[in-house]
Amino acid sequence: MNKSEFYKFFKDIPKAELHIHIEAVMSRETIKKLYLKKNGVEFSDSEIKKLFSYSDLNGFIAAFLKVQDLFTEVSDFDLIFDDLKNYLVRNGVVHCEAFFAPSAFIKKGFDYAEMTKNFEKNLKKIKKETGITVWLLGDVSRTFGLENAENNYKMFKEHPFEGFIGIGLGGAEQKGPSKDFGPVFEKALADKYHAVAHAGEDVGPESIWDALRICHAERIGHGITSVQDPELVKYVRDNKIPIEVCPTSNVFTKKYVKKMAEHPVREMFDKGIPVTIATDDPIFFGAELLDEYWNLYSKLHFSKKDMKQIILNSFEDSFLSDEQKTNFKNKVEESWK
Repeated sequence: MNKSEFYKFFKDIPKAELHIHIEAVMSRETIKKLYLKKNGVEFSDSEIKKLFSYSDLNGFIAAFLKVQDLFTEVSDFDLIFDDLKNYLVRNGVVHCEAFFAPSAFIKKGFDYAEMTKNFEKNLKKIKKETGITVWLLGDVSRTFGLENAENNYKMFKEHPFEGFIGIGLGGAEQKGPSKDFGPVFEKALADKYHAVAHAGEDVGPESIWDALRICHAERIGHGITSVQDPELVKYVRDNKIPIEVCPTSNVFTKKYVKKMAEHPVREMFDKGIPVTIATDDPIFFGAELLDEYWNLYSKLHFSKKDMKQIILNSFEDSFLSDEQKTNFKNKVEESWK
């Protein structure tokens, strides 16, 4: 397939995306609107270019926090969910499990209960307008320490909403080791919420082990350093622990992957690790889901058969019910034919 044929074909195949942050799907137009609303002046193209110029994970997180700082009221999230809806439609995504990070907004004085009402309203709106299901995972955030993470979880538990399914652990992996957050994960799992963790993105396989053994994470975000430890590869394969791989994000942060052709996702897939492909932060890394599938096909030697398995994995590795998974996977087979 050439590139245009590839994009047309794969857009029409239903897919799930399991690792994406809602603030990171906003368009540049939305960023300009929020900046103008907050500052009363236009945000120039050169300033936007500077905002998205960074060379490591910490630089990216700093830019992410600057974007979050553009929000001045809860209704600003309406713009984000509109951008999310358009992104999902563009990429043929029919089910999405996305992260939201409340810490920066709470510090700005936002009312979390009001935020949840906005989220629930927008999730229902997306479902009604497109048929796409979007579920949310609240990021307890390793960036601000354990006490903040516990406070976040307390808020999540006190203000549940339709579409909220559990917690995630994102942020600066070196500053907030997975092993420090076991107590929060224990509470969430005991309360029957799902729990996932970013690990093995900016730290070695020991971070993944801690996310699994101490946090009991059901899925691992990124997890690219898993291939450095044969015992870990065997563990995640034998226990069918999905790893949400975000290729362009990993190349952009440049800690373990310098260029796409060297990304370990091919090795992970070949060794039987349950791999699903996602984008992490499309606006920050300049790659949407179809772009990531094209990267696998054009630069990492994934065959069309491999690609189909990756798509099936996206549903199998989700938190959908068994019946829902089967229905979606049947739709993949029908579309593929």
